[in-house]
Amino acid sequence: MSGFSTARLKMVDGQVRTNDVTDRRVLDAMLAVPREAFVPADRQALAYLDLDLDVSEGEAKRFLIKPQLTGKLLQAAEIGEGDNVLVVGCATGYLAALTAKLARQVTATECDSALAATAKAALAALNLANVACKAAACAEGDPSAAPYDVIILNGATEVTPEALLGQLKEGGRLVGVSAESRPPRAMIVTHTHGEFGHRALFDAAAPVLPGLARAAAFVF
Repeated sequence: MSGFSTARLKMVDGQVRTNDVTDRRVLDAMLAVPREAFVPADRQALAYLDLDLDVSEGEAKRFLIKPQLTGKLLQAAEIGEGDNVLVVGCATGYLAALTAKLARQVTATECDSALAATAKAALAALNLANVACKAAACAEGDPSAAPYDVIILNGATEVTPEALLGQLKEGGRLVGVSAESRPPRAMIVTHTHGEFGHRALFDAAAPVLPGLARAAAFVF
């Protein structure tokens, strides 16, 4: 077993399972997808650590969120094999790759066009044919492939993502970290009968996605 394979197994057993992730499909996806393939070569030694991993190539900081939070959000999303899923702010594409193992079709958006190209190449290298990666603002989603059964945020939002909620199918759900209040919490938003229901899942922290930060208050 290679060093990365051993590290992947330790990540799943030591970080993910121990944080109440029991969904077999999620665990299998995390064991199958090489996280190091989505990390710049000079940072691959950090690929399996319990941290939000900076994979930035440009000015804006972009991250792969912690493995344990990734697993918990995927489990909470309850992605079915026939689902059409949107991954928002995919960075280099790791969360999109995991989602592609669970869903029928995945659309992944990334606001940094260079990172979107990196993600596209990494996903193609793994022969994941059911995922499309596009450069787009996080707050905008991708209406062209909507409506979605599931929308999952690769990070946190400090505002209500109205445009994303508008792309949810009736019966659909959005999962991510809400940093609108303190402490930040993982949330699930469900769309039923034209209404949106919000439910807190557990305390969680993640980097805020570009374009989903609260506007700075005006100070005299």
